[in-house]
Amino acid sequence: MSSSDQNPAATPASGGPAEPAPPGRPTTVSSQVLDVGAQLVQALKPVRQMKQHACSFALYAYDLHRQMEVHHFVSRLNQDVLQCAVYDSDKPSARLIGTRRRRLFSAAPARRAVTKITVVMMAGVEYIVSDTIFEGLPPDEQRLWHSHAYEVKAGLWTDVGVPESLQSSEMASLAKTYSKFWCTWQVDRGDALPLGAPALMVSPHAAEPGRARGELVRGRDERYRIDSSAGGLKAARVEMDEPEWINPNADYWRLHRKGFAVDVVQAEMKRHAPFP
Repeated sequence: MSSSDQNPAATPASGGPAEPAPPGRPTTVSSQVLDVGAQLVQALKPVRQMKQHACSFALYAYDLHRQMEVHHFVSRLNQDVLQCAVYDSDKPSARLIGTRRRRLFSAAPARRAVTKITVVMMAGVEYIVSDTIFEGLPPDEQRLWHSHAYEVKAGLWTDVGVPESLQSSEMASLAKTYSKFWCTWQVDRGDALPLGAPALMVSPHAAEPGRARGELVRGRDERYRIDSSAGGLKAARVEMDEPEWINPNADYWRLHRKGFAVDVVQAEMKRHAPFP
């Protein structure tokens, strides 16, 4: 079983190509009561560390034509490492497609509905680290990571609803970071459940085939009243300092024209004690 778009095939339990619904029974009243009660008595400390909501775009490492709008809800572990839960939207019914650990950010918690219970689906995870930490990683590991300089300078990555004057210093720091993003729920192919192996994702770039599709960017910009055009965020960030050097092991596809896909294979279990 691999992370490709053909294996496994999308599940037939999809609610439609735009937003497939997972199979299952409606949430019962007793489960809703438990959920609301648990919110009142549990600290949920990891979730409450999410302080920022950022929106950008991601491409599959083995097929750059497959692209998604992604929403990051970010926790700051320290000034050099952040981790993000990545969803396919910011709706209450969003699917968690991945998590992202990164440097220099925090994300706002997803809104919770009390009177109406909706399904929230996570699609992946992303991890972001400073250039200093990235340079200490082994070369084989670095090949799985991507840079952020173009993504930020082009106005594709932005903290939703935050004025540019407030997020500019954070964006300048992000432009010098590297990230590893695993997509665990390939909602773009219509999967009603997270199927198969996780897929490695990469960031958009100026060169084809890594350029973010225009219709995706325009749709996002219109929805959130963002101007990422040459007269908007691009202009505001034109004087932003760029990294002096981007490690060539990152953004592996740009130099090698090859991506990475994950295959799940059988392996012998390590036996530290006899099986019964």
